[in-house]
Amino acid sequence: MESKSILETIQMVAEENLDIRTITMGISLFDCIDSDGKRARQKIYDKITTSARDLVTVADQIQSEYGIPIVNKRIAVTPIAMVAAASADHDYVAYAKTLDQAAAAIGIDLIGGFSALVQKGCQSGDDKLIASIPEALASTKRVCSSVNVGSTRAGINLDAVGRMGHIIKELAATDPVNCMSLVVFANAVDDNPFMAGAFHGVGEADRVINVGISGPGVVKRALEAVRGQTIDVVSEQIKKTAFKVTRMGQFVGTIAAERLGVPFGIVDLSLAPTPNEGDSVAEILEEIGLESVGAPGTTAALALLNDAVKKGGVMACEHVGGLSGAFIPVSEDAEMIRAVSTGRLNIEKLEAMTAVCSVGLDMIAVPGTTTAATISGLIADEAAIGMINNKTTAVRVIPAVGKDVGDSVEFGGLFGRAPVMAINPSQPTTFIQRGGHIPAPIHSFKN
Repeated sequence: MESKSILETIQMVAEENLDIRTITMGISLFDCIDSDGKRARQKIYDKITTSARDLVTVADQIQSEYGIPIVNKRIAVTPIAMVAAASADHDYVAYAKTLDQAAAAIGIDLIGGFSALVQKGCQSGDDKLIASIPEALASTKRVCSSVNVGSTRAGINLDAVGRMGHIIKELAATDPVNCMSLVVFANAVDDNPFMAGAFHGVGEADRVINVGISGPGVVKRALEAVRGQTIDVVSEQIKKTAFKVTRMGQFVGTIAAERLGVPFGIVDLSLAPTPNEGDSVAEILEEIGLESVGAPGTTAALALLNDAVKKGGVMACEHVGGLSGAFIPVSEDAEMIRAVSTGRLNIEKLEAMTAVCSVGLDMIAVPGTTTAATISGLIADEAAIGMINNKTTAVRVIPAVGKDVGDSVEFGGLFGRAPVMAINPSQPTTFIQRGGHIPAPIHSFKN
């Protein structure tokens, strides 16, 4: 590597919050399926603790040797609804506790895969898993859950959408903070390394290493050097920066995979913000030229950012995947928090932004009195954006029990603080209660 490139990387790490956001090992649990639930859970525990026993050690070694911060080391497993369906168990809380125990044993902070894929319909295992979500997440510390309710090819399962509104309300009643461990998807991907939506897809290898990069601060700093120049120059600057950031992700992922003796999967080209100052996607949008995120033009600026990150990143590594885009979680982005708190950014504008970026309405607190039907309406809207635009969308919303607009919910650490946002009081109850299935779209007439 040239001296100039080495110095640039050192500066990015030291001054611009550049890091590897996560190394996530995906582990297939299909060989743990057993008609005896207790035996299945023992197999799951054994496979996870054996496969990933060196994950934290290897990540720490790489961080120490190369000086590149690796913030999270995580596990994603086969959707538990598929694994547990063979057993005669009536609820799957015990599976969540097994995942939690395995993650604790190997020093992992989060494990994803307490999941169900129900975009076209629910099987018995899916029903049991969804019913188990509130107790499973309330009784564990590290388990993350996701439910895929729609896809471009299958349409939207409106029965599941309606049900998830009630599940989120039920989970919030245990503790609103538990809701940050649950995400509802459309077009969920098999190789996403980011929580809470990570699971190990059915088409993946037995074990695989996926890497998620970060880097909003690096992009922001790079754009400061081209102030006053045309938007073409802005796009080019983002592409060049994304190339450098992604190169680092490819480097770290390759080394980690070699040392762990498992295949290297993908680099997720996402810009993932943190509540730290100078590590904000919203600040990038403002550096592009908006007075504030949420102003007219925000969606266009975000579309440019997202596209340029992908164009620059895809040249830097062999395989890209996951969600790959700019995340816009409210609680995890310092400038997003400020914009919401001062009324410059609302849910409707956030929804418009999700049409052009990853992933959806993310880490958003709403009043505790928000109805299950309203939450289902939010899920249906996001699923529709994903279905029509052939992209991943999601909802991770937190009904703040006992709180209203003007209050906030504290999550701590990288999860930050979510101001409670106003939500349209009109109810979609009759629409959601219709149930059934929204048909898949026809794309030959796309417009």
